[in-house]
Amino acid sequence: MPPFTKFFEYESNSEKIFFSGVNMIKNRLAQNMRININETLMLYAGLIALELRAGKSSSEIKEIVGTVLSPEVVMIGVPESLRQISFDAKIDEKPKQIILLEEPIPTSDYILTPK
Repeated sequence: MPPFTKFFEYESNSEKIFFSGVNMIKNRLAQNMRININETLMLYAGLIALELRAGKSSSEIKEIVGTVLSPEVVMIGVPESLRQISFDAKIDEKPKQIILLEEPIPTSDYILTPK
């Protein structure tokens, strides 16, 4: 599958709207509803923004992100579609950072066999 790009850009005046959307996704997860690929990316973008603002390093963020979602809380195909995600983040006046997530949602090995 060829890579695709999704942009989540927001100014400080629309930050409230962005994080309101992230909170809606968290509420869906709290209600045991599965989230789709766009919601997954938005959740990760919000988490990364908050952690960078808190002064966490790239390696600390990667550890945190790896514990946020499991295959049971996302729709079928999301873990396989998001094997590698790159976030180019510029938060406040800090320099731009690149956060590369390798297989953020663990996938299980499975084999389809005919009956």
